[in-house]
Amino acid sequence: MKVHQFLDHFGISENPFSQEDAASDHVFKGHCLEGTHHPAWDKIYGDPKSPSTSVVFGEQGSGKTALRLQIVNKLIQHNTDHPTERAFIVEYDDFNAFLDNFRERLSGSNRKPEKALKNWRLWDHMDSILCLATTRIADLVRNDGKSDDLPSMSLGSEQISGLSRQQKRDLLLLAAFYDNDRELAPDTRWATLRRKLRFTTWSTWKTLLIGVFITILAFLGVYYFGEKTGIGWFSRWFWGAIAVGWIPYVYRLIGAQWTGWRVSRQIRVIDHATSNLRKILLQFDKSELNGQPVPSRARGDDRYELIMRLQSILKTLGFTSIVVLVDRVDEPHLINGNAERIRDLLWPIFDNKFLKHPGIAFKLLLPSAVVGYLNRQEAEFYERSRLDKQNLVQALAWTGQALYDVANDRIRACAKLAEKPPNLQSFFADSISQAELVSQLDRLRAPRHLFKFLYRLLVDHCSKYTEDQPEWKIQPNTLQVSMTMFLRDLENYDLKQGTG
Repeated sequence: MKVHQFLDHFGISENPFSQEDAASDHVFKGHCLEGTHHPAWDKIYGDPKSPSTSVVFGEQGSGKTALRLQIVNKLIQHNTDHPTERAFIVEYDDFNAFLDNFRERLSGSNRKPEKALKNWRLWDHMDSILCLATTRIADLVRNDGKSDDLPSMSLGSEQISGLSRQQKRDLLLLAAFYDNDRELAPDTRWATLRRKLRFTTWSTWKTLLIGVFITILAFLGVYYFGEKTGIGWFSRWFWGAIAVGWIPYVYRLIGAQWTGWRVSRQIRVIDHATSNLRKILLQFDKSELNGQPVPSRARGDDRYELIMRLQSILKTLGFTSIVVLVDRVDEPHLINGNAERIRDLLWPIFDNKFLKHPGIAFKLLLPSAVVGYLNRQEAEFYERSRLDKQNLVQALAWTGQALYDVANDRIRACAKLAEKPPNLQSFFADSISQAELVSQLDRLRAPRHLFKFLYRLLVDHCSKYTEDQPEWKIQPNTLQVSMTMFLRDLENYDLKQGTG
């Protein structure tokens, strides 16, 4: 007996339990994004109009990525319904590029995987988030406001033109430091952004033109009046005049080179070339750069100021809040699920000033492997992080009842051929009550374990019968044996001795 034959009997067109990863689960994306939520959903999601931070710890398979997808989906709906009060979405879930660049900046034994992340600081997180946000905004402006992946994030031409000159300057300054679109060369993408913003910078040529003008005057003076004055081509007065004419430009050039070098050293999560930064910084008038925040020191003050400049720009573009979604922190190859390295990466972000920054909501979807470290910190950590104010969900636990509802939602989503949609109870013999079934599911803890178990259970049941003599009800003995075997494998997985 084949599994699809069993499912066809109930009018189910595809196996509801064949997928295990929410990121590639078409059943979840197509049918369960809105209807299937964890009981703590309201606490985690909050209200985009009044952004709040949430910190969630959950084991692998407990639905953290599903939560992220649901939050994004809900925010898209919010943005569609409230075009002037949108939430700007930053998905901070791919750390590999940031960590690779960061590690390249380290030297000696600090580059070893077990030591590298001990050098990670809060401002590295801030730089990463600024990079993601700035790159998206810059891409939107370069694409005339169009957003193919998230149409609700698109910009109108009137919104872009509504930016003040100061805000355009701020966006170009942010782009100089944090725009990381690799499809274009740094100076090309910055020049394209400047052109789209219609930001003129003619005054930046002033010092260069002074140098050229004085050089031409010096040559003409020697050519026409050299014999009368006694000043020749090799006279110190001739070359001195030229040197004086070029002093303002050389001064600007050295200043831009120095600033670019310092920024390239301090922004450790992006691969910056000092020469590219110098070329871009020379495009700003000195008067417009004086007093502006530049991330050239190992501190967070400049980054906080740049975040506020970013928020001001976004407000004009129709975004009243920023939602930063942090997920998959255990997946980068520099971490590979190691709990200590996850801790080293995460601990700097637990800063109450940062997590409670006005207008920003952080949704930290974190692995439960680091909860043990969380409970063994010194008083200073708790005072700095103030996790009691961060909507903390210490365990993303699922009860048997919640898992039963998840299974039913997926079955109904796939029961396209059934006149009356079945539920999970329909698969089992009458001698198995709903209460007993819920009690069994309670032992599985997480949706991924639920899907794996039910998929295995269907295979175990169908393997006991032939196509000619099918059995449409799973018997108690099959349920007990399959559950015992699955829990044994799950225990081995928890002990890192099996695949689960």
